[in-house]
Amino acid sequence: LKSLRDVTSDMVEKHRHEFPGKVYQRCAYVVGEIERVQLASKDLDAGNLRAFGAKMFETHEGLSKLYEVSCPELDFLVGKARNFEGVLGARMMGGGFGGCTLNIIHQNSVDDFLEVARASYRAEFGIEMSSYLVKTGNGTSVLEAH
Repeated sequence: LKSLRDVTSDMVEKHRHEFPGKVYQRCAYVVGEIERVQLASKDLDAGNLRAFGAKMFETHEGLSKLYEVSCPELDFLVGKARNFEGVLGARMMGGGFGGCTLNIIHQNSVDDFLEVARASYRAEFGIEMSSYLVKTGNGTSVLEAH
């Protein structure tokens, strides 16, 4: 094996006893994330945003607990999102330690979710939450010069 790309989650679990705690946690997260991204790509190809969103929540859980790059504020926002009917998925993004969350929210639920998130975030942390509304695009593509 040359890299964690060559490893499966089953292999990590089988050899768990050979890794010190943090090494096991990091390897489990990375290998699980590689598998998750491959499955998430299939979810997007199939138009299954609910399954894709569930993987976003799983990614955040791993980043928070196994990779330990989240913070209480981001965990709080993802927890709010997880328990809000119109949110399909959420995870931290960027460098963590006080960064941002990325959320997939049904367009009819955006205003309600932001209202709840802002009020609860202010009550919990005494900080005003910022939000940025974006829409997805087609991703990368080759542009023809005119």
